[in-house]
Amino acid sequence: MGITQCNIAHALEKTKYPDSDIYWKKFDEKYHFSCQFTADIIAMNNADFIITSTYQEITGSKNTVGQYESHTAFTLPGLYRVVHGIDVFDPKFNIVSPGADMSIYFPFTEKDKRLTALHGSIKSLIYDPEQNDVHIGHLDDRSKPILFSMARLDRVKNMTGLVEAYSKNAMLRSLVNLVVVAGYNDVKKSKDREEIAEIEKMHELIKTYNLFGQFRWISAQTNRARNGELYRYIADTHGAFVQPALYEAFGLTVVEAMTCGLPTFATLHGGPAEIIEHGISGFHIDPYHPDQAAILMADFFEKCKQDPNHWVKISDRGLQRIYEKYTWKIYSERLMTLAGVYGFWKYVSKLERRETRRYLEMFYILKLRELRLFYSCR
Repeated sequence: MGITQCNIAHALEKTKYPDSDIYWKKFDEKYHFSCQFTADIIAMNNADFIITSTYQEITGSKNTVGQYESHTAFTLPGLYRVVHGIDVFDPKFNIVSPGADMSIYFPFTEKDKRLTALHGSIKSLIYDPEQNDVHIGHLDDRSKPILFSMARLDRVKNMTGLVEAYSKNAMLRSLVNLVVVAGYNDVKKSKDREEIAEIEKMHELIKTYNLFGQFRWISAQTNRARNGELYRYIADTHGAFVQPALYEAFGLTVVEAMTCGLPTFATLHGGPAEIIEHGISGFHIDPYHPDQAAILMADFFEKCKQDPNHWVKISDRGLQRIYEKYTWKIYSERLMTLAGVYGFWKYVSKLERRETRRYLEMFYILKLRELRLFYSCR
C-alpha cells in the first residue's frame, strides 16, 4: 500500500517458551508456533522500522537471548531452517518504552485525586474473612505491610513460585502478609490446562505450608480504576509489589506499581531489569533462585521496620525513574518523531526492496498461507 510500516511486538512467543522451535510439533496444536514464528519473521523483515520496549528485547543480555535475536537462526524440524531471520544490528530497531496511564495510576501521596469511594470495596477484597470464588485465604494481622502481586495465572508469570518462596521463608512471613491477584481460584471456571495446573498447585501450597492467616488469593480483577487504587491502598500499608515472572518482555505492571509509589521487586529476566535500577529505584530478583529472592525481600522489610525512611527513599526513587523514562507523553513524542524520520527516509532514499519483498511473498505463499489454511480448516 506504499505506507510506512512500524512493527511493535509486545511479546514474541518464541522466547517465552524455551526450545519451542525444536519441539514445535509437540505444542503446535495448542500454540500454533509454526504459524506464529513464520508470521513474525515476515512482519519484522517487511517493516520499515521496529519499536521495542527495552534493549533486551532486541539482543538480550550476557545471560539471555533477546526476543528478536532468537529469530536470527533457528530450526523448525521437518518444516524449515532459518539461517538469517533478522539482523538485530539493523538501524530499523528503536527502543521506545511505554508508560502507565497517569489518569489511573498516580502516586498514593496525591490525596486529592485518590478514589476514596472505592476504599470500602478494596478493604473487603483484601480483608473480608469470607471465602468465595472472588477471594480465599485471610489475613489475621492487619498491621503488617502487604507484599502484593498481580498477573495472569500461568507458568511463565510464576505466581505459584512467588507463593512458594514466601511460604518457605519464616522471616518474610513474620514481617508481611502476601496478597496475590491471579486467575480463578476454582478449577471448574478455567478451560486452560496450564492455568488449571497452576490453580491446583496454588491450593496445594496453601495446605502444605499452612498459609491461612498470612495469605490472600484474589481472583483476576478487570476494573482498571479500582486496580489503580488497589496499588495505592497497598502503598498505604508501606507494602511492596513483586513481579516474579520467569521472563517478562517489558513489565507494565512494574511501571504501574512504581507510578503509584510502591517499592518494586521484579524479575531480572527481560524488561524489568532495565526499568529498575537495582537497589536504587527498586530491586531485581531471580525467579530461578526463589530462596535468594525471599531473603532480599525480607531484608528490605526488616530495614523498613528499623527505619521507615528506607521505604520512602525507594518509593521516591522509583517515581523519579518513571518520570524520567516511562510516561506515555515521552512515548508518543518519540514514536511520532520516528514515524516522521523513517517516512522521510523511505521517501528520499527510494531503496530498492523488490528482491526482499519477492522473497517475503514467496515465503508467505509457500509456508505461512499453507499453515493458516491448515489451522482455519481445523
